[in-house]
Amino acid sequence: MGQAIGDVLPLAIGVAISPVPIIAIILMLGTPRARSTGPAFAVGWLAGLTAAGTIMLVIASGNAASSSGEPATWVSLLQLAIGLLFVLLAVKQWRGRPRPGQEAVMPKWMQAIDSFTAGKALGVGVLLSGLNPKNLALTIAAATVIAQAEMSGGQEAIALAVFILIGSVTILAPLVIYFALGAEAKRILDGMKTWMADHNAAIMTVLLLVLGAKLTGDAISGLSS
Repeated sequence: MGQAIGDVLPLAIGVAISPVPIIAIILMLGTPRARSTGPAFAVGWLAGLTAAGTIMLVIASGNAASSSGEPATWVSLLQLAIGLLFVLLAVKQWRGRPRPGQEAVMPKWMQAIDSFTAGKALGVGVLLSGLNPKNLALTIAAATVIAQAEMSGGQEAIALAVFILIGSVTILAPLVIYFALGAEAKRILDGMKTWMADHNAAIMTVLLLVLGAKLTGDAISGLSS
């Protein structure tokens, strides 16, 4: 189980480093409904990751059960496809970055965050975690790694829980700051939001390149063994 958890750690960090969801929860924590929308968004995020991870793990475990003890070829091919996709997305992200003097453009729905109810915040949390293409690809990769580790159902659940928890750290951290630091929280969270918005393209480019290289390397290693 330890090896499986170690293998999914980089993937979980890839989920955690998601500037748009981080900015979204920080914006929610600056609204009059912060005490309801903030926690609701975090619950939605956890629920989305849990649902996606569970579904993918069940599918991957079923396929793993029909294979021999060696890593299945389809796992390596899947890792290769995701890895190459991430490299292409990194190039696209960098080419689309704001030019000097231009402001980073955030999704239009963020302009309506002030009017979000707890229910809407919950739904957005689910969408940004479980249905976000980057997160979904990383969850699929993590599920295949866990399934191929030949562990018991309980151990698989623990490994998936670690993946979800680490992938949620950057969403839960602003909540902790908001409720624990009071008035000081606004200055800290505003600084985080500004930095994330200004460096979104660079963060995502580096992240996608690193993850793409890792997954591609793992795939090549698996296919050549």
